[in-house]
Amino acid sequence: MTPDHTATARRSLVRDTSLSTVTAGLVSVTIAYTSSAAIVFQAAAAAGASAEQISSWLWALGIGMGVTTFGLSLFYRMPLLTAWSTPGAAFLATSLPGVPMAEAIGAFLFSALLITLCGVTGLFERLMRHIPGAIAQALLAGILLRFGLELFGVMEQQWGLPLLMLTSWVIGRRLWPRLAVPVVLLVGLAGALALGQVSLKAIPLAPTMPVFTWPVFAPTTLIGIGIPLFIITMATQNLPGVAVLRAAGYTPPGSALIGWTGAASFLLAPFGGFALNSAAISAAVCVGPDAHADSQKRYTAGVAAGAFYLLMGIFGATVTGLFDALPQALIVALAGIALLATLSGGLAGAFAESEQRDAAIVTFLLTASGVTLWGIGSAFWGLVAGLCVLGVGRIRR
Repeated sequence: MTPDHTATARRSLVRDTSLSTVTAGLVSVTIAYTSSAAIVFQAAAAAGASAEQISSWLWALGIGMGVTTFGLSLFYRMPLLTAWSTPGAAFLATSLPGVPMAEAIGAFLFSALLITLCGVTGLFERLMRHIPGAIAQALLAGILLRFGLELFGVMEQQWGLPLLMLTSWVIGRRLWPRLAVPVVLLVGLAGALALGQVSLKAIPLAPTMPVFTWPVFAPTTLIGIGIPLFIITMATQNLPGVAVLRAAGYTPPGSALIGWTGAASFLLAPFGGFALNSAAISAAVCVGPDAHADSQKRYTAGVAAGAFYLLMGIFGATVTGLFDALPQALIVALAGIALLATLSGGLAGAFAESEQRDAAIVTFLLTASGVTLWGIGSAFWGLVAGLCVLGVGRIRR
């Protein structure tokens, strides 16, 4: 890229960035960390990681997500968010006890290599071409349903703060639609401070130091840990992640997206970056109309998210302390409210065509059920079941 092109791209980025896109990036990163950071801690502890190594895992994941999200979003002009594999972390938390850290790192490298090859060869891109829009919309809605339900479920324990935030969203959608979610965030923080629910004690302020671990490639660990981690990441994370983008009207570069996340995972695996992938839940915040009314400018939400990811990676311990200081009700309510518009759009798109409604409802309900079979989550099985129902319907006709 020439200096003139670089300067033009920089001016375009500044011009396209708005408060709503920056807030969407912040909210998406907040959702990503608060929804599953504890699982990463459990996975690292299961491998016998020390406190320094656990911090290194968070550093590697934050840096990896930051670089890939920032670079891909800016280059392709789409909100291409990446994330760590939450189902993969859950799998590791139950499978790594008794496995030496060096062997675990070797399995991470092996899984990352498989993901990279899947992206480079174009296999993933060819697979995504056969998924109808209604199935993608139903998959998106099924993934997000839990967050919408938790928004109201949390009111059973504490109704004041979530109700205040929901009320501010309803009013904001009528008065200033583009700033509705930023208003919710500010109202939530103000309400939590007024209620004395924010604790800022003992929050460390220091950058995280990465810890390198030499890998050991044990065949049994590669088969028992590496291959399942690859399958779980591809089936439950990358497929829904690309489906979310397609449901929002984008045409994501599936092969490049998978290839770059796999390569980043390979480079960061020795520091604890077990698996990076295309984001689904956190990305939904940045692809919806609340991020920006103009879909061509929502890429700046991805760029903002990448910057926040980098900060969280560098100051992993500090960020963890900040999240711990906020009440859980605020985090749950913020996640649910931020995804309401995207959830409603997914439901509308899933059931718009009568010929695909049977397949869409099966996909939606099975995905939302959260069932796990053979270590593979409900998003994959919802997709498979929906395609099967759609195929049977076409044969009959």
